[in-house]
Amino acid sequence: MRAHEAGALHGDLGFSGPSWLRTPENVNALVPQLWAKTVERATNGEISVGGVNVRKIAEDHGTPAYVFDEADFRARCKAFKEAFGGAEVFYAGKAFIATAIVRILVEEGLSLDVCTGGELAVALRGGMPPERIGLHGNNKSVAELTRAVEAGVGRIIVDSFDEIDRLTAIAKQTATRPKVMVRVTVGVEAHTHEYIATAHEDQKFGFSLSGGAAAKAVDKILTEDVLVLRGLHSHIGSQIFDTSGFEVSARRLLSLQAAIHDKYKIELPELDLGGGFGIAYTTQDTPAEPRDLATDLMRIVKQECAALQLSVPHLSIEPGRAIVGPAMFTLYEVGTVKDVDGIRTYVSVDGGMSDNIRTALYDAAYSATVASRASAEPPILARVVGKHCEAGDIIVKDEFLPADVRAGDLLAVPGTGAYCRSMASNYNHVPRPPVVAVVDGESRVIVRRETEDDLLKLDVG
Repeated sequence: MRAHEAGALHGDLGFSGPSWLRTPENVNALVPQLWAKTVERATNGEISVGGVNVRKIAEDHGTPAYVFDEADFRARCKAFKEAFGGAEVFYAGKAFIATAIVRILVEEGLSLDVCTGGELAVALRGGMPPERIGLHGNNKSVAELTRAVEAGVGRIIVDSFDEIDRLTAIAKQTATRPKVMVRVTVGVEAHTHEYIATAHEDQKFGFSLSGGAAAKAVDKILTEDVLVLRGLHSHIGSQIFDTSGFEVSARRLLSLQAAIHDKYKIELPELDLGGGFGIAYTTQDTPAEPRDLATDLMRIVKQECAALQLSVPHLSIEPGRAIVGPAMFTLYEVGTVKDVDGIRTYVSVDGGMSDNIRTALYDAAYSATVASRASAEPPILARVVGKHCEAGDIIVKDEFLPADVRAGDLLAVPGTGAYCRSMASNYNHVPRPPVVAVVDGESRVIVRRETEDDLLKLDVG
């Protein structure tokens, strides 16, 4: 249920939580699949990550704060790289990008996808070799394309005929031959929220396969012979658990690959199946392990190539959420606890929709736990809300917390590494939280907290 914009009294009274949410036997217990690998709860109930307890993090860095488990992030990078063998793993920077993140990706041997000039700037600042960068975007500006070409970006995923014309003109002016991939809209209805399903026909990304636009884009690039066509690309959406959508996408991409081979007598060397692999936000989510994803995806590609008598192209994938999402949690301090006439208990924290818009935007579900102590009290169904002047300012719609949850408690919300800091805002002029990296008993700030002075510097009067 969403909060009614006119207030709680206009909502669905008597709601008792979603059907999948079960009363926990132990309200202090952590559900392992929701948390980064080094997160632990001590006997006194305090949670620690990377050997540092949350009270120390709150004392040193304040709240709210995004807490990043560096060891967990590195382990997930390794897991994808090892599972997919010879395939190239492009980390999707839109999930969360910062200079420190790029440096880790370089060290772990991953490549990087960016989708704006700003993300490209961070990628280059962090030392990512340009040839390992891919540039996405449905409306890349001339300035963004020019910068990508001049930097030597390894691939540009073209998304429209206008963009092909722009990039062709830039290539001629700079006497270069940029490598490109054609983003194909394969017509797969991914089982996810409509705003993050990106391969059905009625949306802004890519060239339609069924309508013939994808084939025309390929014809244009090959006929003009200015850009270097490396291969085909598809991304069917985000937070996807069922690999059948990726299998359908691969079949349809390879059918176009076969048509290109028949017409031009060439085999495109690369195939990108995108990302969007789901993670566990709550107990209802059951994400696949990287090795299982790799087995399924590589099997279907090899089978289809054999059936079509094609060589197996160099495969690439683009996980973002699946790598950084579980590696981070958001740490808040409880400010008020309010029981509203027996309808529900509202637990208000010192952040909100400015640091996590996904609940309001996508109806996303999250979990939460009191992180600074243990409780012997029974669980109560609560709603974790923020400090913003908005009835829809909800962080966790439904969660069981101890009945004695109170002001001053530290509350942790897991799975906030993907898109929370990236989509954060200054709504109500609230400065954005820092990102605090924790590893081997030490914490350090990798993105500092904004201040009121930061906000006022932009207001030139």
